Amino acid sequence: MTAALEQALSRTFPNPSHELVQVVRGRRSGLVITVAIHSTALGPAAGGCRIAHYADPSAPIADALRLSAAMTEKNALAGLEHGGAKAVVALPAAARPTGEERTALLHDLGDTIESLGGRYIAGPDVGSGPADMSVIGSRTTHVCCRPAEEGGSGDSSLHTARGTLAALGAVADEAFGSPELAGRTFGVIGLGSVGAHVARLLDRAGARLVVTDVNPATRGLAQELGATWVHPDDALTADVDILVPAALGGLLTARTVPLLRCAAVAGPANNQLDEPSTADLLAARNILWAPDPVVSSGGVIHATGVEVRRESEERLSERIQGIADTLRQVFHLARTRATTPATAASRLAERRVREGHPSPTRTAAPAPTS
Repeated sequence: MTAALEQALSRTFPNPSHELVQVVRGRRSGLVITVAIHSTALGPAAGGCRIAHYADPSAPIADALRLSAAMTEKNALAGLEHGGAKAVVALPAAARPTGEERTALLHDLGDTIESLGGRYIAGPDVGSGPADMSVIGSRTTHVCCRPAEEGGSGDSSLHTARGTLAALGAVADEAFGSPELAGRTFGVIGLGSVGAHVARLLDRAGARLVVTDVNPATRGLAQELGATWVHPDDALTADVDILVPAALGGLLTARTVPLLRCAAVAGPANNQLDEPSTADLLAARNILWAPDPVVSSGGVIHATGVEVRRESEERLSERIQGIADTLRQVFHLARTRATTPATAASRLAERRVREGHPSPTRTAAPAPTS
């Protein structure tokens, strides 16, 4: 571990664009936990708990900063009274802890969240799930997506997929002049928990599917749906109407954009653009890109609606379907202001944050003792 990171442990330090960045070492697990609160201007910050291995000791902090800022944009565009935050637990090796070791890290994470006094509401992310939220919930009440049988909102993947389907209707309307999905060809990259739901929903809507995943076991789903299976290396060059990234981010780069053979890209994978300028490369090729903070917001809409706002399923369905309206607004702004959907979405989010509730006084939270 670097000397700089050692000095950062168990303290709070400022960041120009964030309200709070805190790095602590868990008392039980000994693992380094980073919590970044980007904004609470609209309300308590909401975002997932990422548990992952990082080869570079500074990478977890950079990840927390980037992902928390993205959550502010996602929550603002979703019309939620929440800011953005992220927690990152850095594992020393790729293998994820189990048993007592996992419980220890989750209790440390819960204590860290509790110490923030409700400024941060946590949920699952890469490396964590509803069962983990239940364990974290034994140390703090500021957590979402606990199992449904325990009164929580459960797995959010289906609701993220429902929001993605609503978004794809708006994308089809913008790209082809009709929101109809039947008869269109969609290339779904990634058949994990969200991607599998997206593929099934598209199949029910009468769409044609080209699918792939790095896990060959998911090929069974392709056979079940009558989808065309392609090797992961060939997914980007598949001749489809709309490409649907549903795995890890960073798929769209200066190298991959020239390979695309689609009219639009829209999917629930987070951080699809490797850097902001890639949006310009897509626009130069007349490929419509739907900003992923909008497309992927169904999960957080449902989770916070069930566990924070106590909304009815009818109201939650309305909110999730409203993702299509938000995308149409983004596309309209992009057209009328001669900019990219990425820039239009960012400006819309900034406006919503600026015109929302007054920002609370920014005070540094005390460093947790865990």
